[in-house]
Amino acid sequence: MKPDDLRAMTLDQLEDEALKLKKEQFNLRFQRATNQLENTARVRVVRRDIARIKTIAALKRSGQPAAAPKAAAARAPPAGPLSSRRTGKRAAVCGVASAPEEINNSSAPPKPARASRSSRSRR
Repeated sequence: MKPDDLRAMTLDQLEDEALKLKKEQFNLRFQRATNQLENTARVRVVRRDIARIKTIAALKRSGQPAAAPKAAAARAPPAGPLSSRRTGKRAAVCGVASAPEEINNSSAPPKPARASRSSRSRR
């Protein structure tokens, strides 16, 4: 069921619709248990419709205005193929950093190379 249709309903109508869907969900569970369920996707749709009805009913009870659907045009397009928040080594691998100075910006000197196993003294 469409959210706009649900928002237009009263609380009593929403409760009646939820009750109807719960009965359908009960019947679908029995059909699944007896291997008679043909449309398995209907279980998911009914479950989500019940949740949608409960959410809108709770919003109406609390007096909060129902959220308007998000417009796809309101979203900003991504700045580029990669996120601008990537930094460090991962950014260099992904091609975001433009110079090696941006990657290794620590002032600490590099660690000395570790001695190989054969050159270490034995105890």
